[in-house]
Amino acid sequence: MALVTLRVVDGADRGRVFKEIPTPLTVGREEGNSVQLNDERVSRFHVKIQDDQEKIVLTDLQSTNGTKVNGENVHLWVLRPGDVVTLGRTVMVVGSREEIAARLAELRGADMTAGVEMDPERLDSESSSFSFDFELHAGDVPNGQTTLHTLLPPEIPDDLSLSQAAQICELLQYFHLRLRGLIQSVQPVAKSERVTLEQRQWQNLLDLYERLAAYTRSMGEPER
Repeated sequence: MALVTLRVVDGADRGRVFKEIPTPLTVGREEGNSVQLNDERVSRFHVKIQDDQEKIVLTDLQSTNGTKVNGENVHLWVLRPGDVVTLGRTVMVVGSREEIAARLAELRGADMTAGVEMDPERLDSESSSFSFDFELHAGDVPNGQTTLHTLLPPEIPDDLSLSQAAQICELLQYFHLRLRGLIQSVQPVAKSERVTLEQRQWQNLLDLYERLAAYTRSMGEPER
């Protein structure tokens, strides 16, 4: 069982903190939710958050107005500290300040930003809020959210069955081959930094984009 903290930063419940709620939990407008919101644009039972294989997973429960994470519409998403979840007019930040500070420090350790090292003695003597503020501004990052929401390559799930692994390989191979064909069709423009793509190949790219969207939706929708 994992514990999830949700901090409401905008909407009717602005300022409320739902601290260390045990998973699985639901968020919605109706009584009976682990997190009940006073927002008429939030569905009765809007999203479910649960832990699976040490990941915190958000699932949209076929809500009327949808769910966004970091500004993007999602049906299924692995939540991380600092993620911004939007339901209706309600905006929530995932994680406590300490959890977000730890993730920022981890990202800096992965050379995501040019940071400076904190004196351990000073860090131990200061409050956790100082650590959070330090991580927000380490390396003169103009906005901590820029670092938190940097797109990183996702991990391949562990403990896949042989058939599941084969299906994922087939799916990745399909997109790899389609993209390779598109890349090879690009023509550089002489004495320019621009490249051109034929209309047919542009439509091919749009088709690939649509297929990815369809796969994402089919994976994220709860079973009917």
